[in-house]
Amino acid sequence: MTGRFLAALLAALLAFEGASAQDAVGRFYSLKGQVVSPAYEGWYPNVDGTITLSFGYFNSNWELEFDIPVGPDNYFTMVDAGELDDLEADGLVARQADQGQPTHFYPRRSPFLFTLTVPADFGDREWVWTLTTQGRTNRAYGVVTPDYRIDPQVMSTEVGGNFGDLDNRLRDNLAPVLEVEGELHRSVRVGEAVTLSTFAEDPDDYPPRTTRDRTPTNLDQLYNPNSAGSVVVSQAPGLRLSWFVYRGPGKHVTFSPTQLKSWMDSRVYANSPWSFPYVLPEIPADNRWRTQATFQEPGEYVLRAMASDGSQWTYEEVRVDVAPLAR
Repeated sequence: MTGRFLAALLAALLAFEGASAQDAVGRFYSLKGQVVSPAYEGWYPNVDGTITLSFGYFNSNWELEFDIPVGPDNYFTMVDAGELDDLEADGLVARQADQGQPTHFYPRRSPFLFTLTVPADFGDREWVWTLTTQGRTNRAYGVVTPDYRIDPQVMSTEVGGNFGDLDNRLRDNLAPVLEVEGELHRSVRVGEAVTLSTFAEDPDDYPPRTTRDRTPTNLDQLYNPNSAGSVVVSQAPGLRLSWFVYRGPGKHVTFSPTQLKSWMDSRVYANSPWSFPYVLPEIPADNRWRTQATFQEPGEYVLRAMASDGSQWTYEEVRVDVAPLAR
């Protein structure tokens, strides 16, 4: 019923506007052919005096995903200020290259995805993340300057948390508690399922869980869910948990049940917290989410669980070695 309604709505609106479906899609987004840009989200101080730098990325495509192993096209380098401003300069230093960054890149925006910790005297040095996709190199520069300092309220704003609310209580919002039960390093064969049992809860139950059914009624709402004026799409508040592929070819991994998207997909009915009509899955009675992951190809994979209240989040990882089928 939902799909039929949306198709009818889009057809009617396009007929009214005098445009074709292909024209409409082309005006609003690119499905493939674009690049991935690394993103420096900002820094915050820790109680022990160290400083945390946060990174994410923006994939300009709406459907194309990338697998970029750590190496010449995906690496970190610590340098003095400005040393890698020239995008053509090769900054690869093998011992620094792997700083826990992803190697599988989903479409669109994945903010605040991983962090690096630096000492209090980091000064004007930079942790630089270099990514090359579609033959184009982009860099993100992790610096400790006043204009990049962030707090939980700023982080919530950047992800459209609590429907884009700016309540000062978000400054003290606690991230969800997350625990993956069982071994954090598993071994299976191709076609065998890994069972993932995960406990998650929101310690302060804030922002409060709500549901808004904001079904689009026109083309502007259909392609611009943040039509209230915000430059960031809004997402629903409330505890949720999902697994996604952090390292390894994502196309070879299947999750059951299908997971809520971890990336900012704002298209209608996209199984995403940023998507109309903002209906989150129910929380299990025992706060334990049970998921199975199955692998179609051998290799080394990192699966990541994300527990979020819509404004703050917690990550845990499971490494999976997948062997070929026994002969």
